[in-house]
Amino acid sequence: MTERFFLYDDMEETKTRFVSFMGEYQRYDLAIMTTERYYGKKLVLDIQGGRFAIIGNDDLDEPGYIENVYKVSEEEANELRAFLTDIV
Repeated sequence: MTERFFLYDDMEETKTRFVSFMGEYQRYDLAIMTTERYYGKKLVLDIQGGRFAIIGNDDLDEPGYIENVYKVSEEEANELRAFLTDIV
């Protein structure tokens, strides 16, 4: 067996917030991780949809970003964006 070449192998303490809320269009079950790794951005996991993204304020302002990452409609993205704006 060949030797593995690691680009990095770090361990870090994280803070994780689990939140579930009912929007006008769907239910959201999220895990929001705070870590030092992503330059102040949060790792936001959509538990039901099996999708995740590293999100900061700049990403929330990017047109179409939330729609693309989480594969949701513009309306769904707007309510998710409104929630994340208060957190990120």
